[in-house]
Amino acid sequence: MEKLIQKLSDMRAVSGSEYRINKEIAALFEPYADEVRIDTLGNVAAKIACGKDGAPSVMLEAHMDEIGLIVTDITDEGFLTVAAIGGVDWRVLPSSVVTVHGKRDVRGIVGIKPGYLQESGKSPKLTDMAVDTGLSAAEVKEIVSIGDGITFPQSVGKLGKKQFSGKTLDDRASVAAIVSAAKRIRELDLNVDVYACAHVQEEVGCRGAKVSAFGINPDMAIAIDVTHGITPDNSERAFKVGGGITISAGPNIHSAMFKRLTEIADKRGIKYAVEVDGGETGTDAWEIQPARNGIPTALLSIPLKYMHTPVETLAISDVEALSDLLVEFVKEQKEDLLWLSFFGN
Repeated sequence: MEKLIQKLSDMRAVSGSEYRINKEIAALFEPYADEVRIDTLGNVAAKIACGKDGAPSVMLEAHMDEIGLIVTDITDEGFLTVAAIGGVDWRVLPSSVVTVHGKRDVRGIVGIKPGYLQESGKSPKLTDMAVDTGLSAAEVKEIVSIGDGITFPQSVGKLGKKQFSGKTLDDRASVAAIVSAAKRIRELDLNVDVYACAHVQEEVGCRGAKVSAFGINPDMAIAIDVTHGITPDNSERAFKVGGGITISAGPNIHSAMFKRLTEIADKRGIKYAVEVDGGETGTDAWEIQPARNGIPTALLSIPLKYMHTPVETLAISDVEALSDLLVEFVKEQKEDLLWLSFFGN
């Protein structure tokens, strides 16, 4: 699992540029799928067919895109001004090493006015920063164009004995969990068709999931993402990294799926906590649920420290637990999905 997470974390594709990696992700699913498709928007969908006519289907999905920057201008001095793609935490940007994806990849650093030259008490903004590649303006313009994407570097890798730290674990670690689950699901005697999906543009509005859910129209779906892990400055509505996954409850979640997932986790000894989302979950689940005539949807999450920074950190055991629950859930599905009519009464 660690090697798979590392491989996916190393891939680089800000929202809107998933074409850079979607073929690589499709290739990860191909050994376990009957069919792998990349749709017009760039979503990857791998179908594992049960071979039974009229069988119901379940979608297992995570998003492949990552937050980053986009070049807005090239100054006369050769500096790159930038804007954010997705929820970039601009506080961690100064002095960061970045990769500019022009005609070829170029290394750069995020420069900012030294603190002793800044106005006292004033926090720098993204508009105060620029990327310095060390190249002249003429050299930069030969390689880089306005609109090119910029990503953050891979960092750290294994942290201690049980954790992993790096970029884009939101949500490539979830993609890793699905790939791992697909490998085992391939060996099962299935009663349902399974669609293992990696979706685009979640970080800018869950667009890929909306398109994919409409096209596939599964009978039910499990969205997989990350949630906040406990850090030194945050323990409220956060979960212990290494303490298991979270299973969400709330209006975005079908109550029967929540009940079934928690029952299976209890029966199989899979560690989890319940995460309550009173409204929008901020995940692909929000767009999948109302697609077509409505899709019963659940949400599983991996506790993650330092979200939306280049040093996102999680426990490999939590990713493995999530993969285990996906396999057990699929294993228990019958051809009759009448249990979905349960609404908690």
